[in-house]
Amino acid sequence: MQTWKNRLIGLAVMALVCTHAYAQEVNLVLLRHGESQMNVEKRFSGWSNTQLTEKGKQQAQDAGQNLRHSGVKIDVVHTSFLDRAIKTAWLAMENMEQVWLPQKTYWRLNERNYGDLEGKTHQEVADKVGEDQVKVWRRSFDVPPPALSLTDARSPNRDIRYAQLDKRVLPQSESMKDTITRIEPYWTDDLRPALLSGQNVLVVAHSNSLKALSSWLEPNLKPDEIVKLEIPNATPVVYRFKVTNNEIRLLSRKVLEPKEEKTNKKE
Repeated sequence: MQTWKNRLIGLAVMALVCTHAYAQEVNLVLLRHGESQMNVEKRFSGWSNTQLTEKGKQQAQDAGQNLRHSGVKIDVVHTSFLDRAIKTAWLAMENMEQVWLPQKTYWRLNERNYGDLEGKTHQEVADKVGEDQVKVWRRSFDVPPPALSLTDARSPNRDIRYAQLDKRVLPQSESMKDTITRIEPYWTDDLRPALLSGQNVLVVAHSNSLKALSSWLEPNLKPDEIVKLEIPNATPVVYRFKVTNNEIRLLSRKVLEPKEEKTNKKE
């Protein structure tokens, strides 16, 4: 009997040793795109394919240098389907001196869809419905703007990028709550498994989609905290996780502030 007990104890010890052996730390870096033309014009950009300004390109380059000097390891880059995120990633990778990194695109990382506000200036909308209503649409957690018509030229259903997707999953307008729901499969099916496998991931996306992702990284965030979370243009936010088998534990969150001029915080 004692022999069997000793064997069981030995197996238990081995299991603990193996568990400890598989524990490791990984990086997840969230990076909002550089300043876009619609940022400058104070337009609701959403899923619109606005381009980076010259300042935005410089911000992306600076973010890459910031990451290179920080020594944060990256193995793979994830971006949205939108040009401003993809080009920010390219410029950052170039200045990280890691243009060879594999890059994957995910439509679920797209910015929040602003529905019928897409492409319109904040002032244009305010003149029509009032500042208070604009503030509700921009800053509330669960109130989406008016939806786009499926025949509207701005609708994702009419964009070739999403031609292979089931049209029923494409949003015509979203609140922050909707964006969190939309991004959940990316977290569950793509990002979390990548981290569990030991990959260090750079995610280049948008203000609201990164806020939505943060709600999955930090489940204790309350709705009002998610809405108020500030993610400045091209400023890396570095999460450090401890991975043990199928568990991920947050160790730290650090913002790598630019060394010179601070980037803007406009949507």
